[in-house]
Order: sequence, then structure tokens, then C-alpha cells
Amino acid sequence: MAPSTAPTLRVSDLTLVRDGIRILVKVSWEVGPGQHWAILGANGSGKTSLLSALTGYQTPTAGRLFVLGQEYGNSNWVDLRKRIGIVSSAVRQQMPDHEEGLIAVLSGKYAMIDYWGRVKKEDKEEAREILRQIDSEHLADRPWMVLSQGERQRILIGRALMAKPELLILDEPCAGLDPVAREHFLQFVERLTQKKNAPALMFVTHHVEEIVEGITHVLALKKGRVIAAEKRAKVLKSEVLSEAFGEPVELVRRQGRLWLELVGNAEPGRHLFTRS
Repeated sequence: MAPSTAPTLRVSDLTLVRDGIRILVKVSWEVGPGQHWAILGANGSGKTSLLSALTGYQTPTAGRLFVLGQEYGNSNWVDLRKRIGIVSSAVRQQMPDHEEGLIAVLSGKYAMIDYWGRVKKEDKEEAREILRQIDSEHLADRPWMVLSQGERQRILIGRALMAKPELLILDEPCAGLDPVAREHFLQFVERLTQKKNAPALMFVTHHVEEIVEGITHVLALKKGRVIAAEKRAKVLKSEVLSEAFGEPVELVRRQGRLWLELVGNAEPGRHLFTRS
């Protein structure tokens, strides 16, 4: 069967208004087959609201929205969500302390938190294979409460992959990770983008240095509007990011990674988004 040429996602003039405040303003954007995207913007730029609209948790005020060939308003969005994997702080906070890594991954097949019921042999085998794929076989028997933040993020990705999603959303997945754990996690994300038949990846962040090489395109938002939505080389430029973040910044490459530095009156060489 030939690969599909239909877009994974397409939004046209998507607008979201709440309490008279325009949160998203005529957002138009398309994600093609084989593309992996970063959604980049400062706090308050509309990243979270856009994700909520894409997954059907917020109803758009205007515009059209197509995800995996289904149009919002004319399809069963509850069923559609089963084809989308989401890794977010909201899911992480709901995981039970006692649940072991293998069961946490397995539960993703049934969109269940705090799994209950008989564990099928075939599900356990599939979950173990996913743990192997995400370099986490050693976490199979370890309860959630003793896992590090980086290990938890891997387990949540495994949990999302268990449902065989066609779209995988990572919503600020590095939040709360220490510098070493973050680097290990980003290396893992890079490997994930290189896997054959990997789901389309949507990586939400406001840290340029988290955009690994496997991310092919970048959507930049500012105050609910699209600043740019193109191949990464056309968006990751000093002038584009200065507009997106509302301050003059310079994009620099050091040790193979991109960083933003403040310019003008800022301290020389100060990284804008370096974590402490």
C-alpha cells in the first residue's frame, strides 16, 4: 500500500475566544506526512489552547479543523482521541504511585489510569516490546513512585505508543527535568524521530535548545497568532524568534545545539532559556 499523502493535520482560520478574549486568532497550519513539528512560543502565546482545540477539549469559535482526516464537528472526536497520544503534566500527575512501569505502559492500550482487571499475556508481551524500544526494559517492575522524572517521561511515551497513535503530542516534556535527565530525554526523542513508521511528532516548548535535529518543521506563535510555520531552517532565525518572543535575541550554535541569547542591554553571552 502506498504511503498516504493526506495531511496529518490541517487548520484554517482557527479562532478561539473566551470571555471576550481572543486566545487564538485565525490560525492556519498544515502538517504533512512524515513531518515532525515543534510548537514554539513564549508563555501565553496560545500553545496550550491550540493543543486543547486540536484534541477537542476546547471548541473553536470559528474556523475549520481536520485531524487525521476527520473534521471537527462532523466526526466522533472521542474515537479520534484514541489515535492521538499525549504526554503532558496532567497525565503524569494522575498516575498512581504503586503502578509498575510495565502496567503503566500497558494501560495506554485502554486509555486507562490505575489499570484494573486481568492482564492479558499478549498485552504484557507488547508492553515489554515497547519498553525495549524506548530503552526502558529495566523499569518494567519499578513502581511509579520511585521513578525519576526522566524515567516517568519515557514510560508515558511508552504508554502513548501502546495505543499505536498516528500523532504523538509531547507538551513541554522537559519541564521538571534536571539538566542531565533533560539531555538523555532529548537524545531519546531524537532516536524516536528516526524510527521507521514513527507517529507524527508534535513537540511543544518555549526552549529553542530542546528542538532536536529530527524535528523537521517549526510553528512559532505570538499572542495567539502564527508568526511562522515552515521548515525549521526558515523559522529558527534571529529575526523570527525576536518577533515571537518580543525582545531582540540572537540565535547561536554551540556544540551542535541552537541557543537564544539576549542582545542589546543584556549581559553578554547570557542564554535566554538556559535552565538552572
